[in-house]
Amino acid sequence: MRDLRKGLSEECRRDEGCSMKDFMTGNHAVANAVKLCRTPFIAAYPITPQTAIYEKLSEWEASGLLKGIMMRTESEHSAMAACIAASLTGVRTFTATSSQGLALMHEMLHFAAGCRAPVVMANVNRLLAAPWGFWADQLDSLSQRDTGWIQFYCENGQEALDTVIQAYRMAEQVYLPVMISLEAFFVSHFMEVVDLPEQKQVDRFLPPIDLSHKFDIDKPGFLVPVVSSELYRKYKHMAQGSMDSVKKVAVSVDQEFKKEFGRGYGIVEVVMLEDAEIVLVTAGSITSTARMVVKDLRKQGHKIGLLKIRLFRPFPVEAARDALRGKTRVAIIDRNISLGSGGIFCQELRAALIHSPDHPLTYSYIAGVGGTDVTPEVIQKIAFDALSRKEPMDAPIWIME
Repeated sequence: MRDLRKGLSEECRRDEGCSMKDFMTGNHAVANAVKLCRTPFIAAYPITPQTAIYEKLSEWEASGLLKGIMMRTESEHSAMAACIAASLTGVRTFTATSSQGLALMHEMLHFAAGCRAPVVMANVNRLLAAPWGFWADQLDSLSQRDTGWIQFYCENGQEALDTVIQAYRMAEQVYLPVMISLEAFFVSHFMEVVDLPEQKQVDRFLPPIDLSHKFDIDKPGFLVPVVSSELYRKYKHMAQGSMDSVKKVAVSVDQEFKKEFGRGYGIVEVVMLEDAEIVLVTAGSITSTARMVVKDLRKQGHKIGLLKIRLFRPFPVEAARDALRGKTRVAIIDRNISLGSGGIFCQELRAALIHSPDHPLTYSYIAGVGGTDVTPEVIQKIAFDALSRKEPMDAPIWIME
């Protein structure tokens, strides 16, 4: 039996590679990150638009470039169960899914977090049926926000690659699983130049895994057995403490990543906020379009700023408050909808700002649901609409173009 705790074989290390730029999709950027992390256990079930991640990893396994175990399961539920089991033996694990696949995993997502298994998963955001479709929508991952998983939302393929590498470092510090989300087609299938780091850089940043919380065949025992009500409460209280620590850990890991690789993202990003009269709040690929719109509107004399939310769970409450201190109006653009409530990023941001002494007016805009394109013209329309408003408004504003 192979001891996967020792990582990938020396044969796989024969081509250490070097830092280089390559033209690839977001899905292939994720697959490259998994390979660079020397992940020895991968379990997955293909589903559009995640399939290319699975295919690329399978291709490397077949050619000998990826060593370890690649388990082809009969469902996403089984893939997550396999990753939990492998993780609890003390090895790095990876899976990827989308939409209905993530929904099918729901039971095991709770189990992964409850077992304190540092599984890393890429979720390619796709709308949830019904009606059926394959297009970008963030509701699949956002509807899992209470499962105990750390969640990141990536703007492009480069950020997806880098966040996967960071995710292992974070997960193994706080003993919680991490979900990295990238939108269907806008990121997953969009081809762009991606900087692939050197293998030796990744090895320095991500040393061999050493988990204290794992099965030991020499010391048989139980992990997460049936417990009393009091122990369950204590266990959840401890998990909450670990989740609360993630924000500081994420900032620290990102800073160390920047020192090693020259790129950093933070848990939020601020763009031209100093004198902004309106702040656009985005997450994921819409951010790239919003950046361009902010620059163009600034040239026209409009004081528009941008706040990008990268870390969603735990929500970066303090960072968001600091970024929006002194601002009067905020327009949150959500590519999702919680029926009966509104945009989910808007819900979280309003809750974060509730105790701010200078609470800004917050406006919820629903745009891009179901994969509709959020063009520069749409974002300009949102910015000007928010500029025209002077009173609070609870109901979300749907952009139907």
